[in-house]
Amino acid sequence: MQPNARVPGYSTIAARLVGALLSFAIPASDATAQSVQRGTTIARTYCSKCHSIDRLSPSPLAIAPPFRDLHKRYPVESLAESLAEGIVTGHPTMPEYRFEPDQVGDLIAFMKTLE
Repeated sequence: MQPNARVPGYSTIAARLVGALLSFAIPASDATAQSVQRGTTIARTYCSKCHSIDRLSPSPLAIAPPFRDLHKRYPVESLAESLAEGIVTGHPTMPEYRFEPDQVGDLIAFMKTLE
């Protein structure tokens, strides 16, 4: 006889409890993966013409830092305000981009995967 065999429906209750716990864990990782995927699309669409957005290749524009190196200069999260208000740089070839808050979060999530 198993230790909890006397409790009616014990295995059903345990299965429901495990399922409930997993349901809390799975959406968070799915949400993160989806955010990273959206950030990848944003980077590919708006940034990859000048910046390297992967772990190996050089930036197409030599003065544009690869995204994989940004965290070496400053915390990637510190870019959030600039991405929302419009990135302004000292060189004329960098266009001013302004992203919506959810896009900023997605782009930061993607950049963090390159650290």
